[in-house]
Amino acid sequence: MRMRSLAAVSSGALALSVFAVPAVHADDGPVITDVVVNGGAALALGPTAAKTFKVSVTARHSSGIDKMTIHVSLASFFDRQSDRGLTCAAVSATTSTCTGSWTVDTGGVYDNGAADDPWYVRTSVWADDASFMNTNTAATFTVRRLATLSVNAAPEPVRKNAKLTVTGKLARADWKTRKNAGYSGRSVKLQFRKKGTDTYSTVKTVSSGSGGALKTTVKATTDGYWRWTFGGNGTTSAAKATGDYVDVR
Repeated sequence: MRMRSLAAVSSGALALSVFAVPAVHADDGPVITDVVVNGGAALALGPTAAKTFKVSVTARHSSGIDKMTIHVSLASFFDRQSDRGLTCAAVSATTSTCTGSWTVDTGGVYDNGAADDPWYVRTSVWADDASFMNTNTAATFTVRRLATLSVNAAPEPVRKNAKLTVTGKLARADWKTRKNAGYSGRSVKLQFRKKGTDTYSTVKTVSSGSGGALKTTVKATTDGYWRWTFGGNGTTSAAKATGDYVDVR
């Protein structure tokens, strides 16, 4: 078995979801058994910074795997090779994995009018016996906007059983302006963690207002940390604010 890689024709994507699709292959040709984007972790893109991630494709054939190409594409305009070529390794006599890295930025997503379109992993695989397979949809995934959350609980310190006002803001990357923008009309959870414990519990759920503003009141009963959390959706990543400690006296 000789494992080689061809120039991986593609460049990047950020995603929270990856969906593998059955490979197209000739009878008795190579079969793709696994596709992993960003190590299986969620991906999201902020307002300005570029993001680099890896894609790995594993293929199997009884004669062994000879070579492979990997493409990452968005619509018809984005189809570039791996930034540093592919690194390939034999997992066994019949199975090999090739990995490449890709970089994407806000310009590559927004400027081409495809901010919410799916990305595709395309690949071609040759076996040692010269059999071949190709698919344009080895996997699909999406690029999501990076969300941020802030929190402030006041007054600090606060008297026991007095009213505590918790405010904050939910924002997400605006790829057009290259800035963060308030994200309104979204369900956000207020959570509390008692001093000396490790677990947050949800106290209530509120909807973000104009400009992503968050505000609610609670009764202060014990020392601890307050934070907002957002679960994310199909276009926007999840986010958690750093807990704000309140001393109850």
